[in-house]
Amino acid sequence: GAVQATSGEFAGWWTWTRDRFETTNGPFWHRDEGDQIKCAFRVEKKHMNGSGAVHGGCLMTFADYCLFALANKVLLDGRGVTLSFSSEFIDAVYEGELVEGTGEVVRAGRSIVFMRGMLSSGGRPVLSFSGTVKRINAPRKAV
Repeated sequence: GAVQATSGEFAGWWTWTRDRFETTNGPFWHRDEGDQIKCAFRVEKKHMNGSGAVHGGCLMTFADYCLFALANKVLLDGRGVTLSFSSEFIDAVYEGELVEGTGEVVRAGRSIVFMRGMLSSGGRPVLSFSGTVKRINAPRKAV
């Protein structure tokens, strides 16, 4: 389920605890800012590669987390799985930096949701991504 932080840098932000991989490799956070969904995480030592920058797999994992944060409203509490994922590395990120993710739902079909987004740090783009999430159960109908 979703858990809201009550203190610290991400007080008021939400995270999911159902995904053990993301929980171990995060913590990753998201919040609804009205006009957009914003995701974020603070870079720690555990996120680094051997060259002293954030591991590309960490950025890709966070971008996949962002897909679900972006799709959350259209999934309507339904479950989904990543069907496709594409990314382009633009710049390196270093320990202590804040990585933010934003994006949009391009199309929400009956069975597949299409999204695209950007990760940035300090105002500079670091990774662009796009992906599709396949619904694995029917969403609740609006009443």
